[in-house]
Amino acid sequence: MDYGTLRGIITIVVMMTFVGIFAWAYSSSRKKQFNDAANLVFSDEELTKVSKDSGEQK
Repeated sequence: MDYGTLRGIITIVVMMTFVGIFAWAYSSSRKKQFNDAANLVFSDEELTKVSKDSGEQK
């Protein structure tokens, strides 16, 4: 096996890995989990708002 063949095999492996990650990331079964993770930043604001509101009522 020469260097050109090895580079070709490595290129194919990297391309297949990329296609696999792409398919995993954009699959419809992962959409809810990714949306939940994207909105996780805002969940702290809701908790802070609730605790501030409950603190003012006392």
